[in-house]
Amino acid sequence: MALHENLCTLRKKNGYSQEDLAYKLGIARQTVGKWENGQAVPELSGLLKLSEIYGVTIDHIVKGQDGCGFMYEQRSETDKDSIIPFLIRGKQKTYAGKGRETEPARPASHDLKYQEGEYLYYDTYLGGENFSGEEGIWIKNIPVWCMNYSGRVIGEGFSGDFLKKALLNVTEEMPYRGPCIYTEGEYHYHCRVEGDFFWFQGYEEIFYRTRKIYECLFHGGKVK
Repeated sequence: MALHENLCTLRKKNGYSQEDLAYKLGIARQTVGKWENGQAVPELSGLLKLSEIYGVTIDHIVKGQDGCGFMYEQRSETDKDSIIPFLIRGKQKTYAGKGRETEPARPASHDLKYQEGEYLYYDTYLGGENFSGEEGIWIKNIPVWCMNYSGRVIGEGFSGDFLKKALLNVTEEMPYRGPCIYTEGEYHYHCRVEGDFFWFQGYEEIFYRTRKIYECLFHGGKVK
């Protein structure tokens, strides 16, 4: 895959528009457009910034591979097309949508579930200000996808309602936690992801004004 194609693919996988990426890089949107059209190439400083934003090596950006030469496997879109829309509905009907908890499966756990026919979404977590949990999808009682997450409140002013609003805006292009950027008043939510729906890791954070007050790590992928 050519450099300009890699640049476009990485941007879309991470949920950025050209305007979003240009803002993070401190450049004009037209420059990003020229990179992706093959009319220009990023300088080394730009590649370094892209590497930091996407959480991948420069080799992966330039060659579509990591430093060891491992090409990322191309997966079938069929599973995504059927699972992702259901996953988003499950998220929006449970924690993000202030859905009612079900009977806990473990001592002091918070459990939420959503079902449509043979599809089941289940979210279970422990803790509050410091928490860890897992989301999963089953089809015909067979687990097909899973995501683990662990987060913590690290500053004053945290709003659980703001976090739920951010998570409620999850998109099909980035169906893990919340969108790339979400802002309401003086609260700012950011999320970035490396990988794809079948094997990924990511990080989300919330700022109140200019102070980071919350962070969460997550990872997961296809189960078979």
